[in-house]
Parts: sequence; structure tokens; C-alpha cells
Amino acid sequence: MFAMPAAAQEQSANPPTRHVLSIGNYPNVSGLRINFRDRSLGEVHGANVTIWTPYDQPTGTVRGLALGLPSTGASTVRGIATGVLGVAIGDELKGIGFAPVGIGAGGRIKGIAVGGIGVGGGGSIEGIALGGIGAGVGGNARGVLIGGVGAGVGGNFSGVAGGLIGAGAGGGGKGLIFGGVGAGMGGNFDGIALGGIGVGAGGNVRGVLVSGVGAGIGGDFRGIGAALIGVGAGGRVRGLMISGVGIGAGESIDGIAIAGVGVGAPTLRKFAMATVVGAKRIEGVTIAPAMLKVAPGGTFRGVSVAGVNDIRGRQTGLAIGLINYARELNGMQIGVINVARNASVKFLPIVNYHRD
Repeated sequence: MFAMPAAAQEQSANPPTRHVLSIGNYPNVSGLRINFRDRSLGEVHGANVTIWTPYDQPTGTVRGLALGLPSTGASTVRGIATGVLGVAIGDELKGIGFAPVGIGAGGRIKGIAVGGIGVGGGGSIEGIALGGIGAGVGGNARGVLIGGVGAGVGGNFSGVAGGLIGAGAGGGGKGLIFGGVGAGMGGNFDGIALGGIGVGAGGNVRGVLVSGVGAGIGGDFRGIGAALIGVGAGGRVRGLMISGVGIGAGESIDGIAIAGVGVGAPTLRKFAMATVVGAKRIEGVTIAPAMLKVAPGGTFRGVSVAGVNDIRGRQTGLAIGLINYARELNGMQIGVINVARNASVKFLPIVNYHRD
């Protein structure tokens, strides 16, 4: 019924399994095992109660309850792991882990892990991880990862990740990521990203990006982007973008772009509105109270309403402004001063019209 430590049993190659109640450093127990501090733990089916974490690297498997008064540890826990202070898992936690201070696993966490200060995994997390200060994983995460200050994922994540300060993933992501200061992904992202100051992704983004200051995408963006200062993408943009100051893209903007100061890209399609709008190729409708600027050799096809329409290429369509200039006009200009370099009458007030 009661078993006390025995050196001969500890040295045995295949220690026998103790049943019901075991007090001491017996490796294999089925029932309740109580020990001060584990060394060379084998397998416990039932409950393993310890005072402190193992002497060396955590070993053995607990199937049932791992309880620390105040701390405990094992290589693998399948069931419930908890301690007054913390829990240290050398490899895998599968089930539920809770500790007022923290929970750490060298490998995978699958289930629910809650730490008063933090939760961390060297491998992957599948499930829910909540840390009072932080929650992080070195590999991939799937589920919910939230830290009071921040949440970090070394690989890809799928689900929800957030923190009062920030959240980030070294790889890509899918789902919802948010941070009171910022949220960022090193790779592609599909979903919703919210940042008090900034949000960003190194790859392509499809979904919604909202930031208090700025939002940046290294690749292409498709969806809705909004920021008080600026929104930009290194590649193509398709969808709706709104910014208090500026919007830009390295290749093209196809959709609706509205900014307080400027909108610019090599190609603009559909609708753009800002104090200044600039591109080499424009197809659609533009509104620019100060100026519409088309680069030399570029093309404009559509309707523009601007203080100054400066089209240093070919205009096909209608330009309305105080001053309208087109190097090649194939349409109409309405304004105080209208200049069309290829027209028979190059300068006209009020209206100028020329068709090829």
C-alpha cells in the first residue's frame, strides 16, 4: 500500500510499477505518487505531486494530474498540469496547464495553457495559450494566443493572436492578429490585423488592415486597409484603402484609394481621391483639389476633377480644372486655361476638344 524509496529499485533496469500510493522517488507509479523532487521519472498513471521541479532535464510521462506544491515538471504530461508557482514540461503538454507564474514546454502544447505571467513553447501550440504578460511559441501556432503585453509566434499562426503592446509572427498567418501598439507578420497573411500604431506583413495580405498610424505590406494587398497616416504596399493593391495622409503602391492600385494628402502608384485604376494624385497610368475617376500628375510618357483614360490637371502623356476622356494640360489630347478639357500640345488650337479658355 505504502512504498518508501529503495536504492536497489532505483538502480533496476526495469523498475516495477507501484500501485495506489507511492511516497518517494519511484519511477513508475499507478495511482498517487508524492515526491519532493523528481529524478529519472518513468511513467505515472494517476497523480504526480512534487514540491519542486526535477533535478535535471524533465523526464518521464504523467498521464493524469501533475501537481506542483509549488512547482513540478515532466517530459510529457497528458492530462492536467498545475502548480502554485509553475510547471516545466520538457517535451509535450497535451491537455490543460495552469500556473499563477508560468508554464513552459520545450516542445508542443496541445490544449489549454494559462500562465499568470507567461506561457511559452519551444515547438508548436494547438489550442489556447493565455499569459498575463506574454505568450509565445518558437514554432507554429493554431488557435488562440494572447498575452497581456504581447504574443509572439516564431513560425506561422492560424487563429487569434494578440497583446496590449503587440503581436507578431515570424512566418505567415491566418485569422485575427492585434496589438495595442503593433501587429506584424514576416510572411503572408489572410484575415484581420489591427494595430494601435502600426500593422505590417512582409509578404502578401488578403483581408483587413487597420492601424492608428501606418500599415505596410511588402508584397501584394487585397482587401481593406485604413490608417491615420499612411498605407502602402510594395506590390499590387486591390480593394479599398483609406488614409489620413498618404497611400502608395510599388506596382498598382486597383479599386478605391482615398487619402488626405496624396495617392501614388505607377498604375491607378477605378477611383482615387487626394489633394495630389500621381501615376504614370490612370484608368478611371480621380479627384484632386490641388493636382493630378501623370508622368511623362504616361496615359490617362477616364474623368479627372482637379485644381491642375498636368498630363505629360496622352489624355483620353475628360479633364475638369482651373488649368488643364495634356501633351496628347483625345477628349475634352474644361477650365480657365486649357492646353493641348497636339490640338490644332493648342491654347483655349473654357473648353478645348480634340479627337484623333
